[in-house]
This record gives sequence, C-alpha cells and structure tokens, in this order.
Amino acid sequence: MTLHHAPLVWVALVLCPVPGSVGAATAGPAAAGRSLAEIVETIQPQVVKIYGSGGLRGLAGYQSGFLISGEGHVVTSWSYVLDAEEYIVVVLDDGSRYSATLVNHDPRLEIALLKIAATGLPHFQIDAAVELRPGDRVLAVSNLFGIAAGDEAASVMHGTVSAISELAARRGTYQSVYRGPVYVLDAMANNPGAAGGVLTDRQGRLAGMLGKELRSALDNTWLNYAIPMAQLAGSIEDMLSGRNPPRRDDDSATRPERGHTTAALGIVLVPNILFKTPPFVDRILPGSPAAAAGLQVDDLIVFVNASMVSSCREVQDELSLIDAIDSVRLTVQRGQQLVELDLQPGVSP
Repeated sequence: MTLHHAPLVWVALVLCPVPGSVGAATAGPAAAGRSLAEIVETIQPQVVKIYGSGGLRGLAGYQSGFLISGEGHVVTSWSYVLDAEEYIVVVLDDGSRYSATLVNHDPRLEIALLKIAATGLPHFQIDAAVELRPGDRVLAVSNLFGIAAGDEAASVMHGTVSAISELAARRGTYQSVYRGPVYVLDAMANNPGAAGGVLTDRQGRLAGMLGKELRSALDNTWLNYAIPMAQLAGSIEDMLSGRNPPRRDDDSATRPERGHTTAALGIVLVPNILFKTPPFVDRILPGSPAAAAGLQVDDLIVFVNASMVSSCREVQDELSLIDAIDSVRLTVQRGQQLVELDLQPGVSP
C-alpha cells in the first residue's frame, strides 16, 4: 500500500450525525446513485454492539465490532472488555443477543476475532476492502454511546481522511500497542464504546477498523483514527483459517524431561479463578530470572517465545515445552506498550 506520510495533527471537528444514527440529521448525497440514508441502512446490520465483564479487573465495558462472515465471525478491538471470555455478549442490529466465544486475537494489531452461533448474517467482505487517500470522505459506524440494550441503531459519523501516517511517528506522545499506518480522521470517531467499529468509504465499502481512544501526553488532544484493513486482513485470514492458534491444543509437541515453570522463573501470576484467567503478573520473586529481566507487577503476558497465550494455564503449558536450560522470551503488555523480555535460567539481578 502506498502511504502518504503526514504529521499527526488535530483537526477542527464538525460533528455531523447522519440518517439512521442516534440524533440523525439530514446529510448530503453519496456516490453510486444512492442516498446517504440508504447506504447507512446497508451498513447498520453489519455492525454489532459488544458487552464484556472485563475479567479480573472488575471493569464492565462496551465496544463495537463488525461481521465478516455469514456464520457469525466478528472482528473487534482487543481490550479488557474481552478478558472474561464466558461473559462476552454480542448484540445485532435487530436486537438479537448472543454469547460470543473468542476465536483468537493478535495483540500487536490490537484485534480479536469472535464467533456467535448464527448463520445467514449480512457481513463485510474482507477481500473487497478499499484503500483510502487523504481527502476521501468516510463514514465511521460504532457503538459510540456504549449501549447494548436492544435494537438501537449504531451511531454514524461522517468526515474525511485528513492524513495517512505511521502511528509510531508520534511514539512517546500517543501511546499505542499498534505500530503502523493509520487513517487520521476529522470526525470524533474514537470515543468510549467506539473501539472496534467500522470505517467505510461513502459507498459503504469496508476500509478499516476504528482504534481505541488515544490522548496526547503533551497537550491532551485526542487522536481520531482507524487502522487500514490492508494491515489487518492477513491476520484475520489466519485466524479464520485456524492458523497461528494461541496455544498448542495437541500432543504433537515434544515435552522436555524438565521444562520451565513460572515458579522457577520467579513469576507469580494472579490467582487462576476463571476458566481463562488473563495471565497478569501478581508478584516477582527477588533474585529470580524474571526480576533480572525486568518483568514487572501488572504486566500481561501475551507471548511465550512465539506462542500467543491468553490465560494463566496457557502460560504454564507453553513454559513446560521449553527445556529448563534454555532462555525464555516473554512479550508482555505494559500499559499501552508491548515489551519483549529475555529470561535467562540461573540469572539473578
């Protein structure tokens, strides 16, 4: 994809709801001979509202997602809302409510794939996604107001792409796990509940996923952005195809005679009280390899070597496959950053 680099700037906003959204107002005509209202009506059934319990953090929250298959596959933002898998609820445009399962997630891209037990659903085609340029007019559709009670419409904002830039260009200012190109938008699209929503062009064609709230540490301004589908498509296809699973679910891997354990590495995880308790670090034992590597309390372990993990049990399983004489590479989420650490057996601070 050809990138048009420009500095991330804050653009004066004009908040313009459109027909079919909460607080709708009249909007201008759209391309392809259809009115904007007609285009919004085709988008709404493909957008879902998501509610989750927030797992151990005790946080209840809402976010957005969009359907990518008729069999109920939903793409959304990876966040604490999905921490407790058994409490994820997806609400469709018609008010239907489904319990969702977490198929897989990719923390480097901040995306997750959910599945609900439904068929024949309207959905976006990943392979038909379009690429945008600065100045293109867009629609941002999401659960902007954090509601998942029934058949209330998703909110719709319209605006333009003000720039395409590497999010990493402002590293240290806008803290984000994702590092790559984003569409910078002149619409107030990134609010609580909006993460995981869909960005389309003015013809309703899939273009990107709305990102999380980002505020500048320097001047407290907010960045409204979406991640282009070109950056997400490969990972989504892998998850749909069952590739790159978060853990090994078979016995094909050879277990060493003596594998690593969290105790031997000096890691104490939070109590494993849920079916998929997120692997947050509760304590670090003094003088341990974990302490020497710089692991910190409240770090969330997301990779053990190259294997993605999403629970305390999966961390233990993956460690047991690594010989105790070998080093262990952990990738952890610390705040809004991914940090890689090498734990050397027998090494202490």
